[in-house]
Amino acid sequence: MADKPKPLLIKRYASRRLYNTETSDYVTLEDIAGFIRDGREVQIVDLKSGDDLTRQYLLQIIAEHESRGESVLPVEVLNDLVRSYMSGDVSVVPQFLQTSFDMLRDGQARVMENMSSMNPMAKMPGLEVMQAQQQAFMKAMTGGWGGSTAQDAAPAAKADAPDQGEDLDAIKKQLAELQDKLSKLK
Repeated sequence: MADKPKPLLIKRYASRRLYNTETSDYVTLEDIAGFIRDGREVQIVDLKSGDDLTRQYLLQIIAEHESRGESVLPVEVLNDLVRSYMSGDVSVVPQFLQTSFDMLRDGQARVMENMSSMNPMAKMPGLEVMQAQQQAFMKAMTGGWGGSTAQDAAPAAKADAPDQGEDLDAIKKQLAELQDKLSKLK
C-alpha cells in the first residue's frame, strides 16, 4: 500500500489569517475547501501554540456551505450527530460515518478505474455494486436505519457481480452491525 502524501500545511497567524506554506500566500476557507475537493488533505495549525485546528476549520467550512443553502446533511443526521456528542457514551456514529465514506470512496475509485480502461459505450462492470452501496449509504444517512437494511439494497447487484459478492457481503454485514448498534443507542 502506498504511503499517503503529507497534508498541505496551513498556518493560522494571530491575525486569524491562513497561510499556505507550499505557495507562501494567504488563503481563505473557500480556497481550503477547493484543495479538499481536489483531493488534497490539509492540516491547519496555530502558528503560536502549534495546536491542530483542522477539525475546527473543516466544521466551519461545512457550516458555511449549509448556511448558504448547499445542504448536504439531512436534519435527522445532524440531530444524530449532536446526540452522539452529547450522550457521554461511546458512540458508534464516528466509526459508522468513517466506514460509510470509505465505502463510497472505494466504490467511486472502482468506477473511475473501470471507466478509464473500457469502451464508454459498454456496460460498466461493477456499476450495480456501487449503486447498491450508495443506496445503502444514503438510506442509512437519511434515517432509514429502522426499516430495511443494506442487505435489501444489493441482491440484484450481487447476482450481476458474483466475483465481488464476498466483498459486498462483508460490507453489508458491517453496515448491518453498525445499524443495529445505532438503533440500540436510540
